[in-house]
Amino acid sequence: MFSKKSIRKSFLIQLIFSSAILIFIFSSVLYFYIEKSVYDEKKEELIHYAKNIANYKSVFQLDDSISENFLSINIEIIHLKSPMGDMDVYEITKKNQTYLTLIYPFKLDDASYLKITKNITPTKRLLNKILHYIFIINIASFLLVILYAVMLSKMLVVPIKTLNMKLANMNEHLMKPIDLNALPQEFEPLGETINHLIARIQNFVKYQKELFIGTAHELKTPLAVIKLKNQVTLIKKRSPEEYIDALKTTNKTIDEMNIIVSNILNIGRQEGAQLDKPVEVDVISILKQKADDFKLLAENEGKHLLMDFKPDGYMATLQVSLLNQIIQNFLQNALKFTPKEKHVLLRSKEDEYGLLIEVIDEGCGIDESVDLFAPFKRQGNKSGVGLGLFLAKSAADALGAKINIKNREDGIEGTVASLQLNSKLSCIIPRN
Repeated sequence: MFSKKSIRKSFLIQLIFSSAILIFIFSSVLYFYIEKSVYDEKKEELIHYAKNIANYKSVFQLDDSISENFLSINIEIIHLKSPMGDMDVYEITKKNQTYLTLIYPFKLDDASYLKITKNITPTKRLLNKILHYIFIINIASFLLVILYAVMLSKMLVVPIKTLNMKLANMNEHLMKPIDLNALPQEFEPLGETINHLIARIQNFVKYQKELFIGTAHELKTPLAVIKLKNQVTLIKKRSPEEYIDALKTTNKTIDEMNIIVSNILNIGRQEGAQLDKPVEVDVISILKQKADDFKLLAENEGKHLLMDFKPDGYMATLQVSLLNQIIQNFLQNALKFTPKEKHVLLRSKEDEYGLLIEVIDEGCGIDESVDLFAPFKRQGNKSGVGLGLFLAKSAADALGAKINIKNREDGIEGTVASLQLNSKLSCIIPRN
């Protein structure tokens, strides 16, 4: 019924154990309170009798149960060798009969004392019955607690079972978000997390399908070109120069195929990098290093790479290779589409989400209606396979970061590629 590490089993044991202790303590306190109240009453009754006798009054005064009390008490005067400072009350049992005895000072000058003994066997039996009933009530209460604990534990795991059934019936072709309104308030954070995971899986499946279809299409076209060129070349004899041109065309097409294959291999490497252990690094230092690497490349192409990093330091726990891949892709695209003598800006700043990293170029802009993160999606008139942003999106998802590309809104043509790192895994380095 329960697994080795069952939360429900642990809950049941703790609830039953704590309830049993509570019932035991409550019952013990109740019984001892009743017993003390009864004995105090009997003790006060004996003291009352003793005071009446010491004051030479009627023993029972106006007591309605004179005959009953008279039969159950025994009064005598005793003399003690050594005087006793105060009265004494004690209980004795003889022949299954219980007696409560009071020794009360009568005449201190001759060390005489009143010894009043009362048969409290009926009272003792009544207390035993009360104890017996309390014991039975405790057993019944304990059984009810067990039943309540089992029912409560079942009720608590119902949402988990519901989530489990919904997730078990899902597959990559039929994945629907969980209705958070149908969950208890305590399980809403779990439902939100699962819905986020479902959305990521849906995007992954979608992009994987597009990747497979796009790969087949991209590889099929150059293969068809190679085959057609070879067929044309084999129709009749040609000059050596024509054969050389045909081979050059074939090699060019093969190079294009190699680029596609290399990018697909990068996807596999990236998935492996997602399993790397995150390390604590200074993101600002990584950005500065990347900027230095691309600054020379920009100068060689007649372009200008500008930098603006805030704050001075920002520690984050992440996979460095994935962050490098995103920033490198942003800078490569920005420099590719930015004309000569134009500027590319790499900057960072804090926002309400965490650290915002932006690459702003002065290129031709993008069509924002197109999903640029899908595989083999290309923009502009520059060559490329169209897998760079797909890889960047996958890396950002693995980092738990947000990625976005949009057109500039400051009146200058170009794009803004942004990456937002979550502040939950980051902290600012104190400035000197």
